[in-house]
Amino acid sequence: MIQRPQAPMRFMFGSLAVIAIVVGSGAAVFAYTAGWLSPHRLTPTKIVDALAPPTGAALGHRRNHVKGICFAGVFEANGAGTALSRAEVFTQGRYPALGRFNLATANIDAPDATVRVRGIGLQISTPDGQEWRSAMIDPPFFTVSTPRAFYELLRASASKDPNAMATFTRANPEFAAFAAWAKSAPWTGSYAEDRFNSLNSFVFTNGSGAESTVRWSLLPAAQPVAVSPDDLAKRGPDFLEQEIAERVRGQPQRWTMIVTVADPADPTADPSKAWPADRRAIEVGTLVVQQIQAERDGPCRDINFDPTVLPAGMRTSDDPFPAARSAAYAKSYDLRTAEAKDYPRTGPEAKP
Repeated sequence: MIQRPQAPMRFMFGSLAVIAIVVGSGAAVFAYTAGWLSPHRLTPTKIVDALAPPTGAALGHRRNHVKGICFAGVFEANGAGTALSRAEVFTQGRYPALGRFNLATANIDAPDATVRVRGIGLQISTPDGQEWRSAMIDPPFFTVSTPRAFYELLRASASKDPNAMATFTRANPEFAAFAAWAKSAPWTGSYAEDRFNSLNSFVFTNGSGAESTVRWSLLPAAQPVAVSPDDLAKRGPDFLEQEIAERVRGQPQRWTMIVTVADPADPTADPSKAWPADRRAIEVGTLVVQQIQAERDGPCRDINFDPTVLPAGMRTSDDPFPAARSAAYAKSYDLRTAEAKDYPRTGPEAKP
């Protein structure tokens, strides 16, 4: 249209009108996504903002699971996972793994002994150029059943209203199971002794096209030793990072990966509901952690452990959390990378 100056002026005006409509529509979509046109809609920004501690976010850091330490190692696949998924990561072999042990807190100054939930972020890469990223935690089930309820939990826990948590629990009775676990489950003195669970459900497809809805867990080779929170507090505010670094210097640490297959009636969209213990479980390989490095200059610093980054042969299920987590992780990533000057690297490869 612009290349034809002899066209009538009304034709040009009509083209400009079309462009304006397209741009306006795009802006409207962006505004909707950002929540400007729907103030009650749950957005990544709302979730990330709700995570902030009273003292404010630690600039340059993740907005949740802010305390963490990097690791490098390998995933040793035994080949059994090919019965469930055609992903190369399950073909017998050794694949490079990077990850991050972490604590589920947004407060970078929180003493380790005060944080009930521990986690692990994991990325496994295969020669076909694909990656499997996962973020797991140590409870056997999640706190709540929906992303909206998680957001309301964040708001209630930060509220100055003394009845906020009681009101939240009445509206979300599934939280009671998590609260009971948090109160009674034993604590350990090491990441190496913790079991980590995906909690969210995913769909695996094998080479024949058969699909299975699954969850997975990492079971520690190290024998868990229960330690009271009071005794853990005596070990210092950052004892977990110090302990895992020392332990891995002594010898690599291992976790067996178990994939659990759901029965047709099992709840796949609700991570607050554990599946029965008698479900089919397949040992698919072993995570071997060989090296520990501080996050500031470590290989995990810029990895976004987005649970929707999956290789061929895996996909998300009807569980709404992976998509919600992916969006919130992306928002957190954008914020922290824009604040890199507030968390400067110190090594020889430090970026300006």
